[in-house]
Amino acid sequence: MIEPTLNNYVLISAVLFAIGFFGVLLRRNTLMIFMGLELMLVASTLGLVAFSRFNGVPDGNVFVFFILTVAAAEVAVGLAIIVALFRKRGTVQVDELNALKN
Repeated sequence: MIEPTLNNYVLISAVLFAIGFFGVLLRRNTLMIFMGLELMLVASTLGLVAFSRFNGVPDGNVFVFFILTVAAAEVAVGLAIIVALFRKRGTVQVDELNALKN
């Protein structure tokens, strides 16, 4: 079996980040935008773990632990906000949520 190199991990991380980035830019549904943001977060943690593994230090793994903890809280708060918007406005489309009134 071929051992993956650091370049492989960085390439996968960059592709995942790009998919998430373009998902945030091109989508109009708040759930899809939220999923794109989460994909970008996962891509950055993959890069941290890869650099940590190939440098032989556990610093990246410690950062990933804290990032995943914050991400769990972010998901809970973000989904609560999206559900509240849907209940208030009846839609999750960004184009229709352009005003802060009401």
